[in-house]
Amino acid sequence: MATTATSVADTCAAARKAARALASATTEAKNAALEATARLLGERGAEILEANAADLADERAVGLSEALRDRLALNVERIAGMADGVRAVAALDDPVGEELEHRELASGIDLRKVRVPLGVVAVVYEARPNVTIDCAALTIKSGNAIALRGSSYAERSNGALAAIVREALAEAGLPGDAVLLLAGGGREDLAELATQDGVVDLLIPRGGEGLKNALKDIATVPVMYAAAGNCHVYVHAEADPEMARRIAVNAKTQRPGVCNAAETLLVDAAIAERFLPAVAANLREAGVELVGDERARQFAGAAEIGVATDEDWDSEYLELKMAVAVVDSVADAVEHVNAHGTGHSEAIVTASEEAADEFVAGVDAAAVYVNASTRFTDGFEYGMGAEIGNSTQKLHARGPIGLRELTTFKYVARGDGQIRE
Repeated sequence: MATTATSVADTCAAARKAARALASATTEAKNAALEATARLLGERGAEILEANAADLADERAVGLSEALRDRLALNVERIAGMADGVRAVAALDDPVGEELEHRELASGIDLRKVRVPLGVVAVVYEARPNVTIDCAALTIKSGNAIALRGSSYAERSNGALAAIVREALAEAGLPGDAVLLLAGGGREDLAELATQDGVVDLLIPRGGEGLKNALKDIATVPVMYAAAGNCHVYVHAEADPEMARRIAVNAKTQRPGVCNAAETLLVDAAIAERFLPAVAANLREAGVELVGDERARQFAGAAEIGVATDEDWDSEYLELKMAVAVVDSVADAVEHVNAHGTGHSEAIVTASEEAADEFVAGVDAAAVYVNASTRFTDGFEYGMGAEIGNSTQKLHARGPIGLRELTTFKYVARGDGQIRE
């Protein structure tokens, strides 16, 4: 374990102390810690892989689905990707101290609105060790301390990664307690973390609706949900069939166990008869189990599509399974998405600007794509270096949670003796 703290409260208190020091750290010192982290990831690759192999071999991980085991697994390429992500964060502008507004008041007071760190950020996440590094990099650069509560499935991997970041912080002259790892305890520990009023400034859960609902019942600290992704691809009547086929297959199969993978394919009735047989066959060839409504099954040709239940339209499968429905218009597609989606990422494939505009305006989601896969909703792809998660709510951040989403602001007023009459 990467911290000597013995309880949730102790860990959060240690993070609070470190946050005060990190808030005033120079950009140069923060970047030095990030560069050291990236270097150590490369130097300690064998160590990290050994810890990860032990996690994968643990009996707790044996029963995980293939998608979850894929999330848990590390390899040389993924470690290199983590290091690249850290360097990308280091290369970004430091948001701390950024001037948002500057004006002189009628009283003669000089008023500036500037970005400042939040303080202590806590993140609860599932069996994805790379999240440990992504979160640590973003909070270091934005001047925040972080308390990480990963899954018990990834305990060894997370410990090895958090230890590397703490070593890098010390090397740069910054407090190691700016990155602390909590044991993956049960509901009591989660409840304690979610009620650290005055200590934890923001809690970000990365997980499904079960985690989201559990925290809604107990949290007294501010929570920003990076929750489920029930994403859709809608193939409009004026879509290019080959483009639509590539996008639909990519959105589902490129990495099915992540929140921006598509779970439902909507096909316009006007194109269904000539489009569905080919895309359904391609999805089936890729190992995707398909379930659909009556018209989807009717138009699918030789491709096997099972009967969709009401639950299927609301499911985030996170595996090679997809629901398929036929709709009669853009308005019907928008209605379906807003009724069943989770506000994460939605896509339309169309050659019609009018249809694209109607879909973009009507869909209530953090990210809406026209002629592109939903798989692009990602902090790295958006030029943020990395992300802590994708917020599916509207305050105070929406979409990928990057550096600026981990800051707030303060007003700084300078006068020369003014008093209010």
